[in-house]
Amino acid sequence: MKVVSLFSGCGGLDLGFIQAGHEIIWANDIDSDAVKTYRFNIGSHIIEGDLKDIPSSKIPYGDIVIGGFPCQGFSMANKYRVIDDERNSLYREFYRVIRDKQPRYFVAENVRGILSLGKGEVIAQIVQDFESAGYRVKYKLFNLADYGVPQIRQRVILLGVRSDIKEDVPFPVPEYSKTGEGNMKTWVTIGEALKDIPEPTEDCNIYNHVYSEYKVTNRNFTGHRLTDPNKPSPTILARGNGGGGVVVIQHPNNHRRMSIRETAIIQTFPMDFVFNGSKTSCYRQVGNAVPPLFACLLAENFNNEIGDESK
Repeated sequence: MKVVSLFSGCGGLDLGFIQAGHEIIWANDIDSDAVKTYRFNIGSHIIEGDLKDIPSSKIPYGDIVIGGFPCQGFSMANKYRVIDDERNSLYREFYRVIRDKQPRYFVAENVRGILSLGKGEVIAQIVQDFESAGYRVKYKLFNLADYGVPQIRQRVILLGVRSDIKEDVPFPVPEYSKTGEGNMKTWVTIGEALKDIPEPTEDCNIYNHVYSEYKVTNRNFTGHRLTDPNKPSPTILARGNGGGGVVVIQHPNNHRRMSIRETAIIQTFPMDFVFNGSKTSCYRQVGNAVPPLFACLLAENFNNEIGDESK
């Protein structure tokens, strides 16, 4: 299927769709470093710029539109008119493209917190908005560790199917669990994921294998907790620590912070995927991304939905 990607970042979601056999025909992001990373690893079809400045007529038709619209601006004061609040312009732009281009399907990724905003009123309004644009919409909270990602990462996926298409698209079925009960596999641990990665100080040719020298203090606070090598990694973050940096999880040996490459491994990026920009920018790109492994599992369920299925 032909895919249009919005808020593409460095391309984690796009890479998963490519791995599942789809073709990304157009992508967009406003971050220069992320666009450079995307172009180097994925392709030149990405357009750098603010989506608000790109009319729908300039965006090609795609069978699927994918992306993760930021939700920080959702206003509780105007919770019943989400798309009309100026502070929610990025959500409105995602909605605008879906409404105007009418793809067969759309996939939107977001943080867990979107489910609790306004005690559930915001997610209800989002579903209502997309339904009014002509889609059947469902959403689900996923723990990506249940899908082979070596990380406790909880994300919401919204999936829309255009109303004239009869068949639903299933969500991927989990194959992993904490204890491996039944026929499931046990969660992949951070220690297992990084066991073959040498120290950055060793003579090795590994892209982006440099790390933050921010002090390891081992106190009970985000980014300062001990990392248990026998569990999946804590969530790889993209947000700052109040001083403009990025909170970097400690290495499973707890002697330093993880390198950019190590965080990318936890996010299931290939070893030859190269990140461009400063150290902070690279960490942020990794933290903002959808793990390609999970994205591929999502994308595989669209492979049989390509026929003429109109009612």
